[in-house]
Amino acid sequence: MTFDEAKKAVNLHLKKESVGTEEIALLEAHDRVLAEDVTSALDIPPFNRSTVDGYAVKAEDTFGAEENQPVKLKVRGVVNVGEPPKISIAKGEAAEIVTGAPVPEGADAIVMVEDTERDNTELQVYSAVTNGGNTMKKGGDIKKGEIILKAGQVLGSREIGVLAALGMAKVKVHMVPCVAVLSTGAEVTEPGKELPFGKIYDINAYSLSTAVLESGGKPVYLGVIPDDKAELRKALEHAVACADMVITSGGVSVGPRDLTPQIVDSLGEPGLIVCGIAVKPGKPTTVAWIGRKPVFSLPGHPTSALLMFHLLVRPVIQVLSGRPVEEAAKAEAVAGSKMFSAKGRRTFVMVKLKRDKSNRLVAEPVETGASGAITTLAKADGFVEIPENQQFIDADEKVNVALFKDA
Repeated sequence: MTFDEAKKAVNLHLKKESVGTEEIALLEAHDRVLAEDVTSALDIPPFNRSTVDGYAVKAEDTFGAEENQPVKLKVRGVVNVGEPPKISIAKGEAAEIVTGAPVPEGADAIVMVEDTERDNTELQVYSAVTNGGNTMKKGGDIKKGEIILKAGQVLGSREIGVLAALGMAKVKVHMVPCVAVLSTGAEVTEPGKELPFGKIYDINAYSLSTAVLESGGKPVYLGVIPDDKAELRKALEHAVACADMVITSGGVSVGPRDLTPQIVDSLGEPGLIVCGIAVKPGKPTTVAWIGRKPVFSLPGHPTSALLMFHLLVRPVIQVLSGRPVEEAAKAEAVAGSKMFSAKGRRTFVMVKLKRDKSNRLVAEPVETGASGAITTLAKADGFVEIPENQQFIDADEKVNVALFKDA
């Protein structure tokens, strides 16, 4: 398949809905996705409130007040924050008030304490205020019945603060999809164990599990599975049963021990929908659907696996988690050197970004020698895409770099 055909096949089988919704405590809702619009059940603030420390007055009583000709008012009492006012204001009267306290009945403005002088119950006002001055009206921030947050918004500190202001202790969110992650291969050993000769530590499960977290999913690491047909089948059956989707790495090429595609295909309908893609790197990538659950079998080479995750898997996790599908952030740059494509395959060239003497952003290809080079993961800031019908990108040619993370 071409890369576009593979993406189309994935989108045809993907149901455009999350794995479900749940109601959770507000303090547990960080980075979760709203499952419904949030409508305010009350006005915020729920009363007219003072925005300064000073005196509640009738605005018309202060008209004409100046530094050399103050207006004299009688102080009736104090309005405290957090309790209903015990007094009302008549003509020629004022009440001491603090920031956040309710404006007492009869008052329609607040004179700042800096613009007054007080002697016992006599208040001198040196600056006039207008009606509504230094107050926030009831519903001035949020009106009852107003839609405050939209379904699909990701909840951060600001959004959770708004929900708390509405008095919500719980919120309805999309469930986090559970993603089973496992590695295959006789040469792979779990980190933390002794490394025998001829083996390598399991890079993919850790980088892919972290990528799942970054995409809005919950990874479940199922370990390293040897290239044994019975054990691999048992592990894959368990993965499909316990998770909403599955990611494997390794065992998808054409070697005698590359068993993953045929086993995945036998687990249920419709089975394999993609078996190899005309791309470099990532050609052996396999995609299956078992019932409503996607299974992505990625190459064993770390760079290939992570690249194909960003291109194909990340959007699926975003859909299953109720998140908006976001394309990778891009940066405009110039090619630092000539970039060649693989004939007939869409080519993704890993690049590192830097500034030259003219302050141009330069995309310099990361020399790997092979797609399995581990340091590519750390060196590359993103990749440049070369279409199937293009032979190369020349040095100094303008390119768009898809970033692995926002710059």
